[in-house]
Amino acid sequence: MSEIGAGDAVTTAATAVGWRRAGIAGAAIGVIAAGAAAGVAVERLTVGRGMRRRARLALDASGPYGSLRGLPGRAAADDGTELYYEVDEVEPDGGTGAGGGESGTSDSATATGAGTRRRRLFGRKAPAPVTVVFSHGYCLSQDSWHFQRAALRGLVRTVHWDQRSHGRSERGRDQADGVTVGIDQLGRDLKAVIDAAAPEGRLVLVGHSMGGMTMMALAEQYPQLIRDRVAAVAFVGTSSGKLGEVSFGLPIAGVNAVRRVLPGVLRALGSQAELVERGRRATADLFAGLIKRYSFGSRDVDPAVERFAERLIESTPIDVVAEFYPAFTEHDKSHVLPAFRDLPVLILAGDKDLVTPSSHSEAIADHLPDAELVIVPDAGHLVMLEHPETVTDRLADLLVRVGAVPAAANVGGHGSTAQQPGG
Repeated sequence: MSEIGAGDAVTTAATAVGWRRAGIAGAAIGVIAAGAAAGVAVERLTVGRGMRRRARLALDASGPYGSLRGLPGRAAADDGTELYYEVDEVEPDGGTGAGGGESGTSDSATATGAGTRRRRLFGRKAPAPVTVVFSHGYCLSQDSWHFQRAALRGLVRTVHWDQRSHGRSERGRDQADGVTVGIDQLGRDLKAVIDAAAPEGRLVLVGHSMGGMTMMALAEQYPQLIRDRVAAVAFVGTSSGKLGEVSFGLPIAGVNAVRRVLPGVLRALGSQAELVERGRRATADLFAGLIKRYSFGSRDVDPAVERFAERLIESTPIDVVAEFYPAFTEHDKSHVLPAFRDLPVLILAGDKDLVTPSSHSEAIADHLPDAELVIVPDAGHLVMLEHPETVTDRLADLLVRVGAVPAAANVGGHGSTAQQPGG
């Protein structure tokens, strides 16, 4: 970061304070980064910055992950925040109504086929299809479900949405006034998206990390919705509480240091967002190492997928990171889990997840003894990107069990990092 300030002829007092805050942040992040930094340092000695930049551009071009688009829409949260979602429809002839770009109509209800219209001529309204609603995690977007979305297109109606302040959704209006985000607010946001994008029919709820917590908050605040409409749920790499005890793979001294300083550091960084974003860009290589360490568990991850994860996480502004962080230490929804007890439930996690360890998934399973618990070997926090075929296979099995996808449907060939899914 000091290299950025060196070119300034005059350093104002405010900027000096900003750099000191950034320095504190560097110390805190450095504790977390220790393991990743060594590998990054070696890379710096052997690979030029220009070459790394060209490699990133090449990976972006060769792995167009996150390029899938559907029929766009917007839902209004209870505080007025606009939440962006996309719908992949299934036409009556078995085709998909998903658009290939941003030109699709914003009214997903217009994506009805001729077969539906003919049935209505005889006074019969076609039953509302099962809708699978995907909720993404912290510092990600709906595109993190790229492989599962590719696999399910044309087989089942799906809704993918961006949580407030993430992706294409509006910055939380309350957050503009410095208010932090609570998980309960995210549960209400999910209800608004369901009301707008899937007001009828059965639902299958799928959530990764923060998205799974959002589903728990929905169940706490709208138990009738769970009882009346939800056919099944899938929790992927998530937690029902006690996230303040997570070690992030660090020795106890490092964990305690991070816990003491990180909340204050994030608040300081949030107030100096522009400054921090400049520093973030200057240390992109270090953060790439961090992202790899805390996103994946195996060493042979497709480099294009690694780069995709970088792009997703880098796109989250530091002030948004700061606004959401306190919600996780406060999150405690274990008492809500019995609301899902009578439903088919899939609980899936990576065995090397350092963010929401697999023990947290096992704790959820303790409350839901009839659930299917899958611990994926050599998988980290972004298990749906690292081992997409495994996640898609288990999710497809859940959908078949509840009749959302025909048993004969061919899902297995999609969602592989060995090929480039079509747009």
